[in-house]
Amino acid sequence: MNCVTQRAPVIARALFRGGVRKMAACMLLVTAGAPTLVAQAGPATEAPIAAPSVSVDNRLYDALLQAYVVDGRVNYDGFARDSRFPQYLAVLNAVIPERLVEPERLAYWLNVYNAYVIQLIVTHNERTSIRNINRTFGILRLKGPWSEPFVRAAGRVLTLDDVAHRILRTEFHDPRVHFAMVNAAIGSPPLRSEAYRGAMLEQQLFDQGRRFLRESPWNNTVDSARFELSVIFDAYRQDFGGTLKALGTSLGPWFEGPARQKLEAGRLFFTRREFDWSLNSTARPVTSGVSLSSSVTPSSIRRF
Repeated sequence: MNCVTQRAPVIARALFRGGVRKMAACMLLVTAGAPTLVAQAGPATEAPIAAPSVSVDNRLYDALLQAYVVDGRVNYDGFARDSRFPQYLAVLNAVIPERLVEPERLAYWLNVYNAYVIQLIVTHNERTSIRNINRTFGILRLKGPWSEPFVRAAGRVLTLDDVAHRILRTEFHDPRVHFAMVNAAIGSPPLRSEAYRGAMLEQQLFDQGRRFLRESPWNNTVDSARFELSVIFDAYRQDFGGTLKALGTSLGPWFEGPARQKLEAGRLFFTRREFDWSLNSTARPVTSGVSLSSSVTPSSIRRF
């Protein structure tokens, strides 16, 4: 079959409908211009051509995030009715992560995770809390929403737990992913109004740390006198070095003055903030630090 230039959503929809076999000779690439399909290498007698840098086309996702995310809160009804959202999910499924350099690959999986959390909320028409999904008689079934095999990415079917724990945490060993993964909850870091990109990832992750640690007082409060931290830092302390000193050293760059000195010296004795599982919806703005899911305590929080 001949590989021809087409728009990414058209390609992705064909792949998503089972056209993978017919298009197996092609690879989805995104360069400085429009997305193209590039044929397999030519005969050995031809002069080799340098491979272009490969990145994921996130323009649809950028447009959606800019339209439906305000100050980290999400208009889920907007995502539900916008035809561009399923088109973008199809683009994610057509990507070959192994073709991406590491920053771009990490950005890709962060976008996969956050986009499919939104898809989960939209699919189940949930507007109160993600923890209500896959719940029977008040009990989460099969670890609840995180074990539902519905994530279609890189030509595979995965769960949110697969993406979070088997890919993001295990393959990249970067604790800052906890500033970027958003579980549709007020207790999560704020969702950005832009997609993650390899070329901007360092800046984006640092900014996410600032927004979560310094600008979400219902989740974290750090000053020279006290440290009140999200239970995320307790549940995933191992990712931040395993000890209080290592955790303090990890968090130090986001602060200055006496607070930073105490953090980097390992004098980190903190109070754990209860995780608020209420939906991070634009229809439910944060007005206080009071949790709407008071039954979820630091000792009972699951590793999401």
